[in-house]
Amino acid sequence: MDESFDIAGQTSALPHPIMPPLTPIAGINAPPLPAPGPDGLGSSAARKARLHIAPSPGPHNALWYFPRVTGGHLRVARNALIIQIARYTPSLALKNALYRLIGMRVGSHVSVGLMVMFDIFFPQDVTLGDNCIIGYNSTILCHEFTRHEWRRGPVWIGRDVTIGANTTILPGVVIGDGATVSAMSLVNRDVPPGAFVGGVPVRLLRGRDAKDSSGG
Repeated sequence: MDESFDIAGQTSALPHPIMPPLTPIAGINAPPLPAPGPDGLGSSAARKARLHIAPSPGPHNALWYFPRVTGGHLRVARNALIIQIARYTPSLALKNALYRLIGMRVGSHVSVGLMVMFDIFFPQDVTLGDNCIIGYNSTILCHEFTRHEWRRGPVWIGRDVTIGANTTILPGVVIGDGATVSAMSLVNRDVPPGAFVGGVPVRLLRGRDAKDSSGG
């Protein structure tokens, strides 16, 4: 389980039609982004299709067995230490170098705010696009451990995306280029390019067409 997901190749289980491809990041093609549903956002099925889902390795809750599925205690401790250092580092360039050290795909001029927490189990499944901003104290998760199963999935944040403070992004989510997520949101579904979303759980506040017509 050391390697990152081949997120660009996961197409078979996704609903159709698929939107035009997003901008590649760090030489990696974006995962396919299905067209939004009636409420303007992606479906829960699309996110779930990107997850690896497996039963707990033993009789206890799945988190109890995390060393078996994450590469062991030392790997997780190393990831956690580097992420913790980066949370307080004022230099944005140094932050990005630290994130790349643990396998994250980080584009150019990415700005990650103070106290942002990335996944310590699978940081290699996080992709951050050029010129995106991740606001203060946000959390980006690539795993979910429950009583009877565990799940792993990539998070793709496109270029020119703005993530407000105290936002949580769940595994398997794709946020399209130029989208904006308001502060204190829970992103549990895909966000189309250029959309303005917010809330718990997230909902569409303004689409790209409205943004373009307003001159914003």
